[in-house]
Amino acid sequence: MTTLRARTREPDEAAAGAVDLARSAAEELAGHAQVGQYLGAEADGDRTVTHLFECLDPAYVGWRWAVTVTRASRAKSITVSESLLRPGPDSLLAPDWVPWRDRVRPGDVGVGDLLPTPQDDERLVPTAVLEGDEGVLDWDDSAPWDAALPTIDLAPASPFPAARPAGPGQDTGPAAKRSRVLSAIGRDETALRWYSSEHGPRSPLAHAAPGPCLTCGFLVRLGGPLGRVFGVCANEYAPDDGRVVSLDHGCGAHSEAPVGAQAAVSPVIDELGYDLVDTPGVSLDDTVFESLDHA
Repeated sequence: MTTLRARTREPDEAAAGAVDLARSAAEELAGHAQVGQYLGAEADGDRTVTHLFECLDPAYVGWRWAVTVTRASRAKSITVSESLLRPGPDSLLAPDWVPWRDRVRPGDVGVGDLLPTPQDDERLVPTAVLEGDEGVLDWDDSAPWDAALPTIDLAPASPFPAARPAGPGQDTGPAAKRSRVLSAIGRDETALRWYSSEHGPRSPLAHAAPGPCLTCGFLVRLGGPLGRVFGVCANEYAPDDGRVVSLDHGCGAHSEAPVGAQAAVSPVIDELGYDLVDTPGVSLDDTVFESLDHA
């Protein structure tokens, strides 16, 4: 039985010796000043060899000019197949391309920018799949969604009046003129993001407030289940005016803050320096001061 052995590919002798031809092709492509020293050859086929030359362009440090030469079967003449610039092991390469939908960050969308929402966005769900009257699910009757949020022990009910009924022909349902609405995932992500932001209960502003937003007359409650935890500030003098705040957030512009109250400020006392002043019957010009240094 004959044993087959894997033979390492050796470069074709004639093609491997065509270094000058390869250099001429590289210089024709890049210019004489951009082609550096010869770096070696690689066998690409039975009669195909790629010659490598150093790239001297400062913008492509570590790159190589690669010139592939070949010859036909039983032919002696060598021809250039292709010439190109390719990276070496120490080349500076651009980072991997990241799709735009993975690069965009909150706040990146500016005036005139468009940010299409993909059809498979898990934060949205088609209105048609929801259940209930007219195909719309009443979120208040669904399973509790806020189990992941900390328990807020505040007043049980809001003193604010209900919204004014819609006029004739107005549809105020959750799906009015919308093909998709927030899914449970999108709603929960939103609630956790808002609650853990600087407009939640853990900000220094909230800790120094005279009372929570729930008891402030400037709070406008949100509708639906998000209204159990969030509202919108309507005080133009408050730092959160027009922003969504948690009901246990707060600030110094609370509607029921005591009139004339102000934060206590600790006095600053300089215990190291002192000032000399005139007193009745005593003039600084006539005063003799003794040194504090005693032998």
